Amino acid sequence: MDIDAVKSYLLGLQDRICEALAAEDGTADFITDEWQREAGGGGRSRVLADGAVFEKAGVNFSHVFGAGLPPSATAARPELAGRSFQAMGVSLVIHPRNPYVPTSHANVRLFVAEKEGEEPVWWFGGGYDLTPYYGNSDDCEHWHRVAFEACQPFGREVYPEFKQWCDDYFYLKHRHEPRGVGGLFFDDLNRWDFDTCFGFMRAVGDSYLPAYLPIVQRRKSCDWGERERQFQLYRRGRYVEFNLVFDRGTLFGLQSDGRTEAILMSLPPLVRWEYNYQPEPGSPEAELTEYYLQSRDWLQPA
Repeated sequence: MDIDAVKSYLLGLQDRICEALAAEDGTADFITDEWQREAGGGGRSRVLADGAVFEKAGVNFSHVFGAGLPPSATAARPELAGRSFQAMGVSLVIHPRNPYVPTSHANVRLFVAEKEGEEPVWWFGGGYDLTPYYGNSDDCEHWHRVAFEACQPFGREVYPEFKQWCDDYFYLKHRHEPRGVGGLFFDDLNRWDFDTCFGFMRAVGDSYLPAYLPIVQRRKSCDWGERERQFQLYRRGRYVEFNLVFDRGTLFGLQSDGRTEAILMSLPPLVRWEYNYQPEPGSPEAELTEYYLQSRDWLQPA
């Protein structure tokens, strides 16, 4: 179990993603904020703000450890309560300026829970998902095709399993709707040996830019106006609701006394709520929920 190799990969992944996003934006760059956690560990937060393409982009690396896992990490695995832990990962959320460019999220991470006299318990987790405001089938198909190809070397069953897990996880129960058009989600991954699981995590991490950047490049120059902007801000509210109510990564960070600024980096810079909003029937805004925010196989022709 080479934890140093995982950490080295994650730091390099953060560097590569930030470099690519800054180059795509062309006007703004990431600021770097290194921080230490009093209870153990720390991280490196990188945030790009008020760019030409990205209104806000945050790409965080953290490596924290402590004497006991927080409740969010042991809720499904109570046998791990009382173990010491270390957790490391890269997590990112990109909020574009143009409403026709989807928001995207990705993370890859490793957990290790240890107890004296026993073998360490380890698992990987992560994935990525896409949240459009104005749907486009070509974008959805491309996103899922890249995810499918990343999974293929690890078995034919991997993509459909982790695609379904993503659909189930990124779901706003109180709204009865998905957050977006899905992608991949996996947790507690130790079904293979450590090196193979690490290889899968790398495949997911390495495929994020090929999945997202072509969509940004196709949509960043689309014309938009106040109507599209107001709808984008309204739909961003769903993103905030999910991250503050359901997201296990947010809960883990807050419960483990992580750095609040880094944990809440995922939230958009501007957002709005409107009471009982109903889109105009037949409009692109209505099409988002009626067609795109439905669980479907994006790799098969409609």
